[in-house]
Amino acid sequence: MSVAASSQRIEPGSFNHKPYPWPASAKTPNPDAAAIAQQCIDTFNQALAGADFEKLASLFIEDGFWRDHLGLSWALRTIKGRANIRAFLETQCPLTKVDIDASTDHGKPQVANFAPAGDSKGIAFQITFITKYGSGRGIVRMVEIDSVYRIWTFFTTLEGLTGHEEPTGPRRPNGVQHGANPDRKNWLDRRRDEVDFCNSEPDVLVIGAGQAGLTAGARLKMLNVPTLIIDQNDAVGGNWRGRYHQLVLHDPVWYDHLPYFPFPSFWPIFTPKDKVADWFQSYAQALELNVWTQTTITSSSFDSAAQKWTVTVTRTRPDGEKEARTLHPKHVIQATGASGKKNFPSIPGIDSFQGDLLCHSSDFPGAKTTPTRKKAVIVGACNSSHDICQDYYEKGYDVTMVQRSSTCVISSESLLKKGLGGLYEEDSRPVEDADIWVMGWPAEVMKSIQCDISTLQRTEIDADLLSGLAAAGFKTDCGIDEAGLMAKYLQRGGGYYIDVGMSQLIIDGKVRVKQGQEIAEVLPRGLRFADGSELEADEIIFATGYANMRTQARAIFGDAVADRVGDVWGWDAEGEMRAIWRESGHPGFWFHGGNIALCRYNSRLLALQIKAKLEGLF
Repeated sequence: MSVAASSQRIEPGSFNHKPYPWPASAKTPNPDAAAIAQQCIDTFNQALAGADFEKLASLFIEDGFWRDHLGLSWALRTIKGRANIRAFLETQCPLTKVDIDASTDHGKPQVANFAPAGDSKGIAFQITFITKYGSGRGIVRMVEIDSVYRIWTFFTTLEGLTGHEEPTGPRRPNGVQHGANPDRKNWLDRRRDEVDFCNSEPDVLVIGAGQAGLTAGARLKMLNVPTLIIDQNDAVGGNWRGRYHQLVLHDPVWYDHLPYFPFPSFWPIFTPKDKVADWFQSYAQALELNVWTQTTITSSSFDSAAQKWTVTVTRTRPDGEKEARTLHPKHVIQATGASGKKNFPSIPGIDSFQGDLLCHSSDFPGAKTTPTRKKAVIVGACNSSHDICQDYYEKGYDVTMVQRSSTCVISSESLLKKGLGGLYEEDSRPVEDADIWVMGWPAEVMKSIQCDISTLQRTEIDADLLSGLAAAGFKTDCGIDEAGLMAKYLQRGGGYYIDVGMSQLIIDGKVRVKQGQEIAEVLPRGLRFADGSELEADEIIFATGYANMRTQARAIFGDAVADRVGDVWGWDAEGEMRAIWRESGHPGFWFHGGNIALCRYNSRLLALQIKAKLEGLF
């Protein structure tokens, strides 16, 4: 069996959707975008009212897309092709009405160029919609074929359930009950009771209090779902505080807002890890999320007949007392990170190492200033490895990075200007709007966009960076199907580096690279490679990534759960992410994770599905 090159490697068992060919640019000069969009939506609603799904499907181009997140079904789907769209609608269509959302300038029907590096003009606009269950928003993109505008991509994402609206804006809580009440408890007393679940049970138990656990907890709270978040760390944000000393977010502030609680206008563009941790702690307190820290699961089981879990935890209370509690949630969310157990290679001689430190990057405590020039070897060549190499270099070490294959590298500048610019930047549209414009692309078209963006990044901004790395012996790649960093992230979960300064150290020879060789043996004072060469090392760090989230499910919940859930991450046959933010394969068990942006958007979908199940909607 042939093995894919590192640059083309995807999650095992997932699907690699190829880039979609860009539609020809509209030929009609100065089209009336508003009139064209309105005629389309009017016809759409007429067909919808008459259940004439053949007519409705005829509004799409032959191989058009309908990407739907809970608007048409309680699933995450991408339906491709006019015939398939019609067939799907004939089986179920809770949709009742669609309207153009012209409430903002960016949402109004307008001519848009879909191809970042080419010419593929059409019409794009935002929509709102109503279903028998709730309401949501979406994006429509139309192209002109044979002088007729038809729908190319149609996106619907449910944002609320009728009768279970979020208590925001005019529905915000009063916060006080006026009048005499001898049994009144103040806010702090009520919060202590609520957090402790003294006389009640949580409907949902969330494992992990990082960005995934907190966003899930926030969304569920807004849907009035009793939720408890547990975390083994001493405090909320502990997963970030425990990372290597110099870690700073590689994503900019505009991309990383949390639901209901955006960063203030003075927040730095790139956030240091401990500042992230402080913000997460503030978030949990401000949103009144129920969190138990210093809490671990000791046993768990699922009652199929009762559709309920029994989970026993050991908890250290705020007063220092330890207690065991048994909980009976209906749903459990594993929010322990988008990865599973750490990949720690089994290499001959690894127990013979006599240097100062040998560990996985997740256990790296940070480099310490040394009076002698010690040698550090970091195995791996992606984000964590680069950050750790830079930390060692700044502390005076002799540093070598071991790069066994290739890495997709982009500069922070090109990420901001080409990758996120126009949507996630200063004074751009609200982040919730930016999210639906991004999520509105089906996988194939997203791949085409990323191919264009990757080309622009390589040729317009990063050309000198990449040529310098090549001259220094560092091997770069353009990602899966030349679609750059984002495709690698979504399809593989790694294999890239966003440069924040380390690349120049490689180019200048200040950090050396050992390229293209597998490690054959760990020596008492270094490494031996497959070609017989050796590297001395006082400290060795394996920045070798993590396994699938399913491995963590097995470690926490056992084989009975892990054997029923699917592998997480990478695309399914339709281009949706596998097993995460959707039914996992085991009743009442959900995966949630990813970067802050993915957690922000998908936490709503996850919470809506759980609320709908609790209300008996499916």
